[in-house]
Amino acid sequence: MRAVVFTAEGDLALEERPKPEPGYKEILIETAAVGICGTDTHVFDGEFEGTVFPLVPGHEATGIIVALGEGVNDGVFDFKVGDHVAVNPSTTCGECEFCLNGHQNLCRFWNGLGVVASDGASQQFFTAPASNVYRLKPETDLYEAALIEPLACAIRGWDVLPRRLGDHVLVYGSGTMGLLMAQLAKKAGAATVTIVDLNEERLRTAEECGIELRYTTPNDAEREKWDVVIDCTGNIRAIEDALTRVKPAGFFQDFGVAPADRTAQFSPFRVYRDEISIVGTMAVLNSFGRAVELFEAGAINAKAMISHSFTLDDYSEALEMFRKGEGRKLQIRPNDTESRVLIG
Repeated sequence: MRAVVFTAEGDLALEERPKPEPGYKEILIETAAVGICGTDTHVFDGEFEGTVFPLVPGHEATGIIVALGEGVNDGVFDFKVGDHVAVNPSTTCGECEFCLNGHQNLCRFWNGLGVVASDGASQQFFTAPASNVYRLKPETDLYEAALIEPLACAIRGWDVLPRRLGDHVLVYGSGTMGLLMAQLAKKAGAATVTIVDLNEERLRTAEECGIELRYTTPNDAEREKWDVVIDCTGNIRAIEDALTRVKPAGFFQDFGVAPADRTAQFSPFRVYRDEISIVGTMAVLNSFGRAVELFEAGAINAKAMISHSFTLDDYSEALEMFRKGEGRKLQIRPNDTESRVLIG
């Protein structure tokens, strides 16, 4: 079996490895698709807290069950070999104060497959705990369904926002997460949804996803302030600008992942005077199952969002393309024999 391995900070290799064996209450999955996202670059660069090398990356994954470990179906599950599945990569200890108080995503021992200390899905086969595996309908496109994991993160983002009917929403960044947050804003009852991005090609993707108000700067929009402003870039300048665009009594969400050692400047007086709420959001919390339901109900335009697929041999090319901001969603398809341009 072949696998991409981050051997050390800034180094990767394509290795031959034995096919994994599923342990107790684990499932062995043949990988269909795994998305590349900003977290993968942070992990590769040694910027993600807790990462242990060597590590197989890849946390936005779908596939087909090929084997069940002992005890998988002894309880509530009835998984079968051949089931099409999506995988929640987040695992937690279940014992710390955050797990016990309903904030498992803030677990001090949080582990993500392909992110911290457990191998992910950028290999031909991978294992996952049965409790993290979600069956898909047979007709669900396995490749497009790799967007379910980022969709689950976006749902968590909206869980901590007001979701008031008639709000005006501004999203910074028209990459995968910005597109998902913007599409969900419409489902959450927004009166208008505005998206900004310096990359005009990404704004064309937003148009295909049904976002009508698209600009390279919010200065060009008809509005000056919004009820909800969401940063999906992690860019400090964007964050600083976004905070100035929030209406009094409005919400700013820091969704994008900024470097851990960077700081942003803002006016504490304005936060006080205008009662601005600033909220963060981390990964997935009781939202993966809902993401499956929403995805299979057609809540997002998945087809418009995926532009390229890559073989394991071309992983480095995919990572570099992602860093350059080229294309739309980029996927690794470990069992494919050729890389493809899906949307030119």
